[in-house]
Amino acid sequence: MNKARQERKTVYSQAVQGLRGSFIVVALFSAAVNILMLTGPMFMLQVYDRVLSSGSVPTLQALYLIVLALFVFMGIYDFLRNRILSRAAYRFDQAVSGDAYAIWLRAALADKPMLSRPLADLAVVRGFLASPPMLGFFDLPWIPLYLGVTFIVHPWLGWLAVAGVCVVLVLALMNQAFSKEHIARAMQMDGTESFFIEQSRRTAEAVLPMGMRPGVSARWAEMHRDGLATGQVGSDRSQGFTAMSKAFRLFLQSSLLGLGGYLALQQEITAGMIVAASIIAGRALAPIDQVIGQWATVVRAREANKRLKQVFADAPTPRPVIDLPPANGYLVVSNITKNVPGAHERAPILDVVNFHLEPGDALGVIGPSASGKSTLARILVGATLPDEGNVRLDGATLDQWSETALGQQIGYLPQKLELTTGTVRDNIARFDPEASDEKVIEAARMAGVHEMILQLPDGYATQLFYDSSILSGGQLQRIGLARAVYGIPRYVIMDEPNSNLDAAGDDALSDAILALREAGTTVVVMAHRPSAIAAVNKVLVLHGGRVAEFGPRDEVLKKATRPRAVADKAAQTQVISP
Repeated sequence: MNKARQERKTVYSQAVQGLRGSFIVVALFSAAVNILMLTGPMFMLQVYDRVLSSGSVPTLQALYLIVLALFVFMGIYDFLRNRILSRAAYRFDQAVSGDAYAIWLRAALADKPMLSRPLADLAVVRGFLASPPMLGFFDLPWIPLYLGVTFIVHPWLGWLAVAGVCVVLVLALMNQAFSKEHIARAMQMDGTESFFIEQSRRTAEAVLPMGMRPGVSARWAEMHRDGLATGQVGSDRSQGFTAMSKAFRLFLQSSLLGLGGYLALQQEITAGMIVAASIIAGRALAPIDQVIGQWATVVRAREANKRLKQVFADAPTPRPVIDLPPANGYLVVSNITKNVPGAHERAPILDVVNFHLEPGDALGVIGPSASGKSTLARILVGATLPDEGNVRLDGATLDQWSETALGQQIGYLPQKLELTTGTVRDNIARFDPEASDEKVIEAARMAGVHEMILQLPDGYATQLFYDSSILSGGQLQRIGLARAVYGIPRYVIMDEPNSNLDAAGDDALSDAILALREAGTTVVVMAHRPSAIAAVNKVLVLHGGRVAEFGPRDEVLKKATRPRAVADKAAQTQVISP
């Protein structure tokens, strides 16, 4: 990664910088809270050394009222700093979550899978911002205040407290050194396990009937066991240091009481100072103990923050776009080449593909399996980028359009179709909140699916979930077709659009393609079955990633079928010859 990309400001880095104002205010309230924390020890000191020795009830009453007021203010300040951190975490999430979700969606189109989950990492960071360990970090700078007050009581008590703080700090550093690697690795393994769980659930339709569950379950159990074991090692070490720190803190308080008792016997301090020094020194250790006790949370937040910084730094910088006029449908594909990811010695998936279409043209792309049809479809809609060449719509490359503007120009029916959780209407309307019922019904009629939708339990309001289990494959594909033609876009790509259709569905598909052509839309259809290209006027034959033929449909099909007819005739002649 180049240095410029690392140093450029990202949405995430700007959101982190936006937390500074809140952190400054929280630091000020933390200063007030930590100063007011001395109220209890000082009150106890006055009771022991003044009230009990003088027997003055009015003095006790006056001190009590002062203490009450101070504790009220301390409670208010503590509430405010918690509230500010909570609200800062909420604003931080709102500033980052939209872009994190977009990055997560775009990662699905990348050649290499994203191993981290930015939304899950964001939840970890957001939770940490409003957690007790975060407040502990704001209290750490005030440890010298408590040590200084302890020195004022007596230097020996101060040095003992300093020694105790040093021991606790050493335990904290050892905790970090011995547990961070295992905790970080456990988080990575947990992410890998989550991906596997999601994938196995999505393929359950094949996994269960074919008896793959034991093997898949065994693979998951192995991943789960290894992740837990790795995390347990880090957790065991962290818990051990936490227990040591807590025990030492209690021992230190007892040591302070013992030393204070000795000094009181030597008439160097009073009885009230013994208790006050013990409480103050304990308060000096409290932030460290609080951080160590939640060290696993700190490590998780730090690793999540590191991954988020990397994810946002690796995200491509958006190119400046302008509002181009609506497209007419002129499509030019120039020198498109797509290599197999990570396999430079293998033949490319697509090799210098060229063709052009005009508004109203419908192109059928045919060819054997693995000839590159689906890859070409994904490149034509911008779902993946070519290694060489470009796709131009009305002269502009696809990245010159804004995402929203380009989406209004394009209709896409992918080979692997899944509808999004929502109603049938939502899916056809592409979740456009301003979509009119008339446009939705028009798209459904164009796809020949309007009557079928009316037969669903709630018609267009029928709720679809992640697996769309209430729909058959053909129904799912026809609703996907309605989504693709919604708004009559100027540029429609269909990848195997009739793989699950019956004869009626084939007719509806042909009618939809003809209607799009009459509206001036440019259509590209990737097909195996001849019925899918019945309504096209041009055909492109892909073979081994190269364009074998391109031109008017009848001419290309005649050329494509002639070698086969010659081969069949030769075979028949060989069979009947003596």
